[in-house]
Amino acid sequence: MPVTDANILLVVAGPTAVGKTALCVRLAQQLGTEVVSADSRQLYRELSIGTAKPTPAEMDGIPHHFIGSHHITDPVTAGRYERECLTLLNELFTRHRVVILSGGTGLYINAVCFGLDDMPPVDATLRETLRLRWQQDGLAPLQEQLRQLDPVYAQTADLQNPVRVTRALEVCLGTGLPYSSFRQDKPADRPFKSVLVALDRPRPELYARIDTRMDQMLSDGLLDEVRSLYDYRQLPALQTVGYQEVFPYLDGTYDYDEMVRLLKRNSRRYAKRQLTWFHNQANYQWFAPDEEAGIRALLEERE
Repeated sequence: MPVTDANILLVVAGPTAVGKTALCVRLAQQLGTEVVSADSRQLYRELSIGTAKPTPAEMDGIPHHFIGSHHITDPVTAGRYERECLTLLNELFTRHRVVILSGGTGLYINAVCFGLDDMPPVDATLRETLRLRWQQDGLAPLQEQLRQLDPVYAQTADLQNPVRVTRALEVCLGTGLPYSSFRQDKPADRPFKSVLVALDRPRPELYARIDTRMDQMLSDGLLDEVRSLYDYRQLPALQTVGYQEVFPYLDGTYDYDEMVRLLKRNSRRYAKRQLTWFHNQANYQWFAPDEEAGIRALLEERE
């Protein structure tokens, strides 16, 4: 069966801990379909506790793709994710008219639904220079340089993500032009329709869920997981919330209580950045995580 614009990709996005997994499982059961993850960290098999990777019990028999699918030493860029996900979708749409794409990595979602911009090649020496600067001086100087060179991109970018910051600086410094000048608004052609949904909760409720989840991660063995990844700590996949706060604790930089405080604070900040990003896209319909009936109605309306 060929993939056509009668096929629908139902995107369910939102911040960490908002309740995407539970809702998507219910929707998949009702629609008789499968879920494709758009999470840039859950696809690494070594990152489980710190990424809140869904358990078999939480998936409740619904097939989930791009969960633990790649090794941490085999980095997945947005471009690679786009190619591999489109190949997977072509196969899934032969069995299902609707497929669910769910996650909090907005760049991955945009890559699949609309395509990526054609960026210029970057000199390997410049890339290594920026990497060394980040390791030696931290992210703050690179963030400030990006704000100066490309204030437009800096307004919406995830400036806590070293990969995004250094990639944008590579283009700015290598071409002499703002990174944002290479970003185009024309979407790529796709043989399916995308219906974009985002989830939110009242902020105090969301933050309480994040704090509770972090306590559960620590109880489940987050420290042991991070210890097992110590030799990989410089990899981009580990420069993220849930891991970057634990390594300094293991180094003796601060005590356990400070680590917990930072884990919770940074997770809340990360959720806030995710919400800002999805709101800035302006093409999402917003729902509470228990409104699957409303999402089903939207889906029927778009068919």
